[in-house]
Amino acid sequence: VQLVESGGGLVQAGDSLTLSCTASGRTLSDYSIGWFRQAPGKERLFVSTISQTGDSTYYARAVKGRFTISRDNAKNTVFLRMKTVVPEDTATYYCAAGQRPYGDDRLYDSWGQGTQVTVSS
Repeated sequence: VQLVESGGGLVQAGDSLTLSCTASGRTLSDYSIGWFRQAPGKERLFVSTISQTGDSTYYARAVKGRFTISRDNAKNTVFLRMKTVVPEDTATYYCAAGQRPYGDDRLYDSWGQGTQVTVSS
């Protein structure tokens, strides 16, 4: 499956934005989708993940209550709604496809190219 992220950009602290992860080549509903982020010079970190049906979702502590993951399998797209963003959310955001909603990035098989989110204070 090929994944393409979109929706990143430059926003101010407190703003909201929504990232999209669109799949092609395979049916998105076959996969759990995870979102990860990586700031310059830092390791890639788990953000959120959603199961194939959308029944199960998980969040990193740093984003819980501010970010919401959802999916529209008919549109082959997973969304990450980001609210009340803070400068610490600045990173390149990646989506990845896996067999289960893992929190470990090593268990994901396919990755998108990433979309940059920059939050100014």
